[in-house]
Amino acid sequence: MPCMIDAPSPNFDARTAPPSMLVLHYTGMATGEAALVRLRDPAAKVSAHYMIEEDGTSYALVPEERRAWHAGVSYWRGERDLNGASVGIELVNPGHEHGYRWFPEAQIEALIVLIGEIRGRWIIPDHNILGHSDIAPDRKQDPGERFPWARLHQAGHGIWVPPQVAPGAALHEGDEGVGVFALQAGLNRLGYESPPSGQFDAHTRALVVAFQRHWRPEVCDGAADGETRATLMAVLRAAAE
Repeated sequence: MPCMIDAPSPNFDARTAPPSMLVLHYTGMATGEAALVRLRDPAAKVSAHYMIEEDGTSYALVPEERRAWHAGVSYWRGERDLNGASVGIELVNPGHEHGYRWFPEAQIEALIVLIGEIRGRWIIPDHNILGHSDIAPDRKQDPGERFPWARLHQAGHGIWVPPQVAPGAALHEGDEGVGVFALQAGLNRLGYESPPSGQFDAHTRALVVAFQRHWRPEVCDGAADGETRATLMAVLRAAAE
């Protein structure tokens, strides 16, 4: 495994409880060097616990015992202080604004090793291994639809189910009724902030896109078709195991 390089960031404060979640990001900048500078810049007021380059080289920025500043305004399973509840890992990738690309195997191998080490120190259940877009769906889209969640699951981390083939008309923004209510209830049960209203609004669409990026990445259009809804049910079953 490539080495872990100490690159301390001043951007952290105290935790009030042990971490119970793990949040994956992409850097969304042109280079890893630029991202590392930003994550260590006091004026930027952002950080993560780790950053992993595309060749697998890893940087330790903030001790896991401290609260890094990577999540921003976010929510998962009733928790709103995601910085305080999680370990944050940045993966070097230019992101959707600068030439989004697939994550190299060397980078994913290093990530898998690091996650195993982190989970050896803290109790982090599979349903709490998340993308930034899961916890902040109205604002973020990283690590995005090209992140290999299935590969992570094969290594023993996170939830993954094959996309479920199912018929049914898609639900879209502007729709309302019991089908929308059930969709929102399922997303809320999984962990998203989705109190059921029966109204398919812009926030619900953002939640569906976030879910699709993670669990049905072939089509991330915000339309809750039969496949998306059936996959949600399968993910819920897996999360309950």
